[in-house]
Amino acid sequence: MTAVRVLLAAAALYLGSAVGSPVAWAHVHASSDNPARGAMAIVTFQVPNESNTGAATTALTVSLPNVAAASTEAMPGWTAKLDRDAASGTVRSVTWTAAPNGGIGADQFGLFRISVQLPDADTVTFPATQTYADGTVVKWDQPALPGGGEPERPAPTLSLGAGGGAAHQHHPPAAAPSSPTAPDTTARVLGGAALAVAALGIAVVLLRRRA
Repeated sequence: MTAVRVLLAAAALYLGSAVGSPVAWAHVHASSDNPARGAMAIVTFQVPNESNTGAATTALTVSLPNVAAASTEAMPGWTAKLDRDAASGTVRSVTWTAAPNGGIGADQFGLFRISVQLPDADTVTFPATQTYADGTVVKWDQPALPGGGEPERPAPTLSLGAGGGAAHQHHPPAAAPSSPTAPDTTARVLGGAALAVAALGIAVVLLRRRA
């Protein structure tokens, strides 16, 4: 019975910790339909609310790679401002600000779109800064880890095709989803669940043998 209790306790503890783990997809993502090098494209930024206090996201700033042209989509409840470099004629960043008492609430996400001329490069990165109503500021600006892993706060990134035929992706291919140690959260949860089920099965068999 002692072994059974230990197995049951271990399974319960693992499942509890897995449920409490942050989900790997809760990042600021960038996407675009067939983005091509040097071409105009509409880039969409998907912004989740990750506040532990339930505070709304009230601002988002996205750095642009000194693009030659950019324009924002009209969004009810938000204002957008482009930061232009008058000397070079390029656009350095865009900031969306929520109206008073507005923003992205708990358990919600927002979509922010911008029409932008993409650089002539294989990939383009858009470092982002997310601001919450309680003053919390989260920077999504970390590059991919050596070996292809994701950091805790990856910068939104797009891979660009040569002639508009490349499929879009949210961020660079990663060996593992984001977390402070870059583990595969989904694999951990599934593996832990399988371990827990196996442990429960063993416990049932032992109990039946003792009955």
